[in-house]
Amino acid sequence: MTGEISRINPDQLHPTPGCHHITVVEAGRTAFLAGQCPLDRCGALVGPGDLDAQIDQVAANAVLALAAVGAEPSRVVRSVIYMVSDDVTDLGAAWRRLTASVIGPAFTTASTLLGVARLSFPGQLIEVDLTAALPG
Repeated sequence: MTGEISRINPDQLHPTPGCHHITVVEAGRTAFLAGQCPLDRCGALVGPGDLDAQIDQVAANAVLALAAVGAEPSRVVRSVIYMVSDDVTDLGAAWRRLTASVIGPAFTTASTLLGVARLSFPGQLIEVDLTAALPG
């Protein structure tokens, strides 16, 4: 059922680190997930100051949220990653951990990674915003 989702990298644009410049959804329903934060089921921050632990929690939360609407990471058509850092090395490490995680396929689509000054919860280092094309 992935024929309704096309991912495109025009030859005239620069190569990407695994994502695509353009994602086209032909038809169907769309789910807009709230930013997935590194919070456990009780709302407590996981891994204060530990980016890897926070990425793992965000990935686990995203899988649960996608499953709640009958979708898998491969159905994600847009992602925005917010990370508290202005260091390109840290941003790259976060990208690599996310793309290797259980939601890795979500980042082969149109993706944006942003370094930001602060996120909502004290100690929060990362948040991931996903949009998914739901199966028909």
